[in-house]
Amino acid sequence: MSPDGQKILGYLNDVAAERAAQATDASLAGKVRAVKAYQHARFAATYADLLADRRYGPAANFFLNDLYGPHDFAERDGQFARIVPALVRLFPADIVRTVAALAELHALSEQLDGEMARTIDGERLDERTYRQAWQLVGRPADRERQIQLMLDVGMALDRFTQKPLLRHSLRLMRGPAAAAGLGALQRFLENGFDTFREMRGAAGFLDTIAQRERRLAAELFGHGDADHSNA
Repeated sequence: MSPDGQKILGYLNDVAAERAAQATDASLAGKVRAVKAYQHARFAATYADLLADRRYGPAANFFLNDLYGPHDFAERDGQFARIVPALVRLFPADIVRTVAALAELHALSEQLDGEMARTIDGERLDERTYRQAWQLVGRPADRERQIQLMLDVGMALDRFTQKPLLRHSLRLMRGPAAAAGLGALQRFLENGFDTFREMRGAAGFLDTIAQRERRLAAELFGHGDADHSNA
């Protein structure tokens, strides 16, 4: 299997390990759901202007629900792990690399959410308890990596819109992808491709995401106005 395929499997194994820990602790699982729900609401509030914008609204919704959603993807991930060889065989290398970034983002987010959940009491979060949990977990380099991966997936989708043949290839792969158990991934890629194509250039959108997420991280870690100009 290709290095990217091995990476994807490794990230999915990391997710499975975190999920296994939660499966044996109902209290922890509830806290993780609370963390995810709070972060989903926080993202919606932070980007209310983008969500309401005619041009950027669909992409903001895509980020909110497909990249930042509070959904439980345990069943999907279990199926996904079994069909990684088919993914590597069927999809173009550019898409496989993007899926690897998406898998890394998923694994890192699950780990950080789990660590945050372990610092809180009960399943109710507010701004103060969220800030405290964030600071107790720390790992600022991993927070920056999380932001960068989210941006990387967005930039890849934007690049794909400049390759009309790739969109045509995606359409042709619907049947084989469904037969190989890759239907959910196929829909994600097509939805992302079409959403970013309709935006007609994602630079302004992604710059806004980068600035606001990094500003929030700097504030929560107490670093003030951090300089991410070379990130």
